[in-house]
Amino acid sequence: MAAIILDGNQIAALIRAEVAAEVKNLTTAGMRPGLAVVLVGHNPASEIYVRGKVKSCEEVGIYSEKLTPPETISTQDLLELVFELNRRDEIDGILVQLPLPAQVDSKKILMAVDPAKDVDGFHPVNVGFLSTQRPGLVPCTPAGIVQILKRSNIPIAGQEAVIVGRSDIVGKPTAMLLINENATVTVCHSKTRDLSGVCRRADILVAAIGRAGMITRDFVKPGAAVIDVGMNKVTEHDEFNRLFGGNTKREEAFNTKGSTLVGDVHPDVAQVAGAITPVPGGVGPLTIAMLMSNTVKAAKMRRASRVPVFAGESG
Repeated sequence: MAAIILDGNQIAALIRAEVAAEVKNLTTAGMRPGLAVVLVGHNPASEIYVRGKVKSCEEVGIYSEKLTPPETISTQDLLELVFELNRRDEIDGILVQLPLPAQVDSKKILMAVDPAKDVDGFHPVNVGFLSTQRPGLVPCTPAGIVQILKRSNIPIAGQEAVIVGRSDIVGKPTAMLLINENATVTVCHSKTRDLSGVCRRADILVAAIGRAGMITRDFVKPGAAVIDVGMNKVTEHDEFNRLFGGNTKREEAFNTKGSTLVGDVHPDVAQVAGAITPVPGGVGPLTIAMLMSNTVKAAKMRRASRVPVFAGESG
């Protein structure tokens, strides 16, 4: 029996609608949330990502600023820009788009962002808040993964979850969020022995390792929920055939474009899993939706004494 497809676009649209309603209430009260996005230079992929974030701000009513310092900027000059944004009360969220140019100390820049405005959730202060279950800003992709599970009525508490990938951006915070939701969590990586055997224990399997189609059906317990975080571009015919051999429609599109996108999960897994996120259209849309949600959350937390209590909310 084919897996249920977990539609990330649909879930993201629901979250954006909820955020838009909150933004409307806050703006009416004279406290419109604001997001500043810093884009250094002209990296084509980064420009696409930033355009999407700015567009999403417009759609939900968040005030946004895009700052575009030159590719040649020094660490010190970029630090001064971040410090200026930290001081501005109307800016609730600061997002520094990565990667930064080689001459810029990326860690120093990210550490300089006020944790209260760190809508990416990367600052060690927010990491500490997450690990100790205190209110803070949570990385957007992991937060989106939890929303997919909850809004799809997939049980988390008491379930065995396995995460393949231990990055600071996805793997580790996803593990912490699932632990906080009372799952039993195993984090796997390149040194894990019998990786497929460990993965087969999972009721919830999260693939975030950055290798096209690495998670095959042998890794998946029948009926498991599989969350595919990967986004890999396939350009070689041999690799395409390994992943999509026999899919005539997909092959026609591949031959026309010269490439196709695939996650970290092999498409055949859909024949074994109980539920699965597609690529594209799964986790990806949730990342920007949760960025919008984090910006509103940051505004309310920063300006708590100025936030009115709306109908249906408790103080």
